[in-house]
Amino acid sequence: MSSTVDLYRRPGPRPVARPVTPHQQLTQIAPATLQEELWRRMAGLRHVRTGPSTISLPDTRALHLDPQVAAGPAAAFAPESTEFAHLHGAGDGSLHVCLPEPVAAAAIDMGWAEWHPVARMGGFPPTLVMLYGPRDEAELETIWHLVQTSYAFALGESTGGRDER
Repeated sequence: MSSTVDLYRRPGPRPVARPVTPHQQLTQIAPATLQEELWRRMAGLRHVRTGPSTISLPDTRALHLDPQVAAGPAAAFAPESTEFAHLHGAGDGSLHVCLPEPVAAAAIDMGWAEWHPVARMGGFPPTLVMLYGPRDEAELETIWHLVQTSYAFALGESTGGRDER
C-alpha cells in the first residue's frame, strides 16, 4: 500500500469535535451499524490484537499490531506501544489513527480528519489524526481505506524502512 491516497472531498461541513482531550466527535455521529461494520473489518486485519487503548477512554477499542511485524516508524504508533488505531465508543464513532504525514495532511485538507490536539501542540507526531465516523456506506469505504493505510504504515509498507524502538 502506498503512502499517498486519492481522496474526494467529504460532503458537508466538518462535525464539531472537542478541541482538547479527550478528543471526541460531538456531532454527525456514525450510525451504530456502520461503527460495528468498521470494527468488524478492523478486528479482522492480520497480525492484529484487539484490546483497550493505551491512550484513550475505557470504551475505546484499539488495534495493537504484533510486535514481530511492527516494522513502521515510531510515528506509526501511539507512544511506547504497537497501537496504531482505535475506535471510540458508540456515542462518538470517530477513530484515531496514525497515517503517513502526506496522507494525514490530505485527509485533513479533504475534510475527513483533523489533527489530534496533542499533535497540534507538538506533543505527538503530525501523523496522529482523528477520522470522522462514517455517515453512510460510501464514507465507510473511505474510512476503511484510511484505516488500511494506517495498518500499512504500522507494518512499514508505506515508509520503506525500519525504525528502532
